[in-house]
Amino acid sequence: MESLELWFQQDGATCHTARATIDLLKDPFGDRLISRFGPVNWPPRSCDLTPLDYFLWGYIKSLVYTDKLQTLDHLEDNIRRVIADIRPQMLEKVIENGRQIGLHPSQPWQSYARNHI
Repeated sequence: MESLELWFQQDGATCHTARATIDLLKDPFGDRLISRFGPVNWPPRSCDLTPLDYFLWGYIKSLVYTDKLQTLDHLEDNIRRVIADIRPQMLEKVIENGRQIGLHPSQPWQSYARNHI
C-alpha cells in the first residue's frame, strides 16, 4: 500500500493532540490525519469510528442491571460474567454491520446492535 493511501486516526488524549504531536503526524499523513485539532477534526467518541464505544458499554450495562444489585460484589460479579460471555464473533459482527450501513452518529449503536445481533 502506498503511503498516499494511508490515513491515521487517533483518540483525543491530550498527549496525542499537542501541537508538537499534530505537527509531527502532519508530515507523513498531511490532510489524512483524523484527530482532534488535526486537519480532519473528529470527536474522539464518534460512532462512525468507534462502534464499540456506542454498542459495547450499553450492551454490558443492559445485561449487568437485569437483576436488582444488592452489593458491590454482586455488581462486580455481574460485570465480570457479562464481559466473559462476550465472544469475538459478536464484536466482529457489530463492526461489520456498522461498515455495511454507514451508520451516522445520530443513530446509536446500542439500539442498532440490540436489534441485529
